[in-house]
Amino acid sequence: MSGSPSSAVTSTTSPSTVPPGAWRALLLVTLGFGVNFWAWALLSPLGPVYVEQGLAQDASLIVALPVLVGSLGRILMGALSDRFGGHLMFPLVSLLTVIPVLFIGLIGQYSYSTLLLGGFFLGIAGTTFAIGVPYVNSWFPPAKRGMATGLYGVGMGGTAISAFTTVPLVDAIGDVAPFVLTAIALVAYAVVGWLFMHDAPTWTPSKRSIIAQSLAVMKLTVTWQACYLYALSFGGYVAFSVFLPTMLKNWYGLETADASFRMAGFVIVAVIMRPLGGTLSDRLGAVRTLLISYTAVALAALLLAFQPALMPLGTIAFIVMAAGLGLGSGAVFALVAQTSEPSVVGSVTGFVGAAGGLGGFVPPLVMAAIHAGSGSYSLGIVLLLLATLGAIVVTLFVARGARSAAPSDAPAT
Repeated sequence: MSGSPSSAVTSTTSPSTVPPGAWRALLLVTLGFGVNFWAWALLSPLGPVYVEQGLAQDASLIVALPVLVGSLGRILMGALSDRFGGHLMFPLVSLLTVIPVLFIGLIGQYSYSTLLLGGFFLGIAGTTFAIGVPYVNSWFPPAKRGMATGLYGVGMGGTAISAFTTVPLVDAIGDVAPFVLTAIALVAYAVVGWLFMHDAPTWTPSKRSIIAQSLAVMKLTVTWQACYLYALSFGGYVAFSVFLPTMLKNWYGLETADASFRMAGFVIVAVIMRPLGGTLSDRLGAVRTLLISYTAVALAALLLAFQPALMPLGTIAFIVMAAGLGLGSGAVFALVAQTSEPSVVGSVTGFVGAAGGLGGFVPPLVMAAIHAGSGSYSLGIVLLLLATLGAIVVTLFVARGARSAAPSDAPAT
């Protein structure tokens, strides 16, 4: 079929040959993703600290607001990336992120209202995800895109940098230190990205208006299917990465530093599994990989709902949860790469990325409300289990749609 996504690419590109410069491009964009996610997650480890200082009764909104803005902003950022390319957009957004980082560090972290104001604009850093996926897809052939987008997803480990360094830097040097250090890293990356990143030779900017592009993408069934799947997998990852320190303190009585390090461990497991999710999607198919990931998440949620002792059952359940969410996060964008036209990948990524971020925004607020009312997080974990079962059903619908489309797509493969 002439309209098949693969036919537009395989006519000029081998399905497995990686062009020169692609690996350098992947390395640079992943580095930028990591640095921006480091900035995006700065408030999460400090949430309990702000509560202890009396700045807020509950840190949920402080840590969730950057997630909300970073999520919704991906819709616009994805469309802008289709038009202007990653070489311009990534350094530009990195420099813009310096402003809220320094504002919070120097001024905003001393009152609740300015924390919310700074956190709102800190969400800009979270939009970078929608820049990198189309950039990576434009560099790699179809048969390698699951692997490439999975490796790019390793950049979400920037949240682990924040978890490992923020509180220790505050304790050792002062409350401004983590913000100044992150701002320096953002500026350094912006310079490196501008000098050494290049758009792929085969990339062509979208000529559609942003509104027309977005409306076209909204008509695609795969957009909404992938939105739900990513809201569960990446949204679950984000929710745990921002809320887990608070959850571990309230549920298991851990100290702030201990809870932050355990959250970092959760992040590392998810980050490691994400490229595996993309690679398995190239080999087994995205649908099978998603079914594996959601089964793991469902089993972990079932165990955590009973609030097991942290050692060993609780820790095992959290690790399995992280692995399943990371695997699914990598597989969803392999699905997007396999089913979307190259010219709209950025726009589809924007919507799907927004759904993933929103999936991370809502649960911390829900979990906080449930804990305030019941003294336990069990009901919230049960809701996660039900959402995961729904993701399994959606994945099966995706599989059925792929099978029904297979005969007409066969000539393109």
